Amino acid sequence: MTEGNFVDYTKIYACSGKGGGGSVHLHREKYITKGGPDGGDGGRGGHVILRANPNLWTLYHLKFNKHFRAEHGGHGSKSRSTGKDGGDVYIDVPLGTIVRDSETQEILFEITTENTEQILLEGGMGGLGNWNFRSATNQTPRYAQPGIDGKEGWFQLELKLLADVGLVGFPNAGKSTLLSVLTAAKPKIADYAFTTLKPNLGIVKYRDFQTFVMADIPGIIEGAAEGKGLGHRFLRHIERNSTLLFLIPADSDDIQKEYAILLNELKKHNPELLDKSRLLAISKSDMLDDELKDEIKSDLPKGIETIFISSIAQQGLVELKDTLWKMLNN
Repeated sequence: MTEGNFVDYTKIYACSGKGGGGSVHLHREKYITKGGPDGGDGGRGGHVILRANPNLWTLYHLKFNKHFRAEHGGHGSKSRSTGKDGGDVYIDVPLGTIVRDSETQEILFEITTENTEQILLEGGMGGLGNWNFRSATNQTPRYAQPGIDGKEGWFQLELKLLADVGLVGFPNAGKSTLLSVLTAAKPKIADYAFTTLKPNLGIVKYRDFQTFVMADIPGIIEGAAEGKGLGHRFLRHIERNSTLLFLIPADSDDIQKEYAILLNELKKHNPELLDKSRLLAISKSDMLDDELKDEIKSDLPKGIETIFISSIAQQGLVELKDTLWKMLNN
């Protein structure tokens, strides 16, 4: 999937169907001149329903299709016949979709599991036919209920990627290169900052045909939580990752400082991110000899396991996958 096809935010307009009106009908046959009321009820209006689709990774399919209207319910008819229910409208969304009221910004619900269907707008109820209003004192009611109007509104859909491992690092730290080596993903790679402008997902193959999902988001810079760089728009994508893999290149001027800045940006965006399991990988380690590695080891951040890797030279990647797998399954 190309960067231009990745859409993680969109607005849609939805309108549920109006309920059908109840029927005002009096039973008449050849030899029955006053058969009494037999008007049926109206059918309900169609719902607007969001449906989880595990085959979708983005909201791109809603980029140019933003209006959804369910069908109105059918009117009741004679012989107590109920009107036909209006057809429901289904909107497929990827797992990890958050739905907000566009006006109040209130979170209405989230779609996080497969086979989930959530009604966004209920269709209006159908009106009762005149058969329901008969009584001993009113044996031929000549009125019925109209159907209830449907609901409508604008809604905001946001996507938080569902991945097992989230890559965290500054621009040009080697995250996209690592993703391309460990998975079949083909992110854009170049020797300049902010090569990655959209999140990328890849499936990492592990032993015995097991897999886990890794996500690469655009690089974080100091002040990202306040909107600098590509801002907090993409920070939300790592909120659902169970493990965070921090990537800092071996040629960094101060690994401890960079790690502290990254950690602080995550904390300012959402303090709960610090509760996730974390692993630090020193990328581009093929340029280090044993003496330089020992020197770097003596000045690494405390309280986090560290692995030296090189995506280009294929160094430390097996150990990295083993460690991540253990962290994910603990």
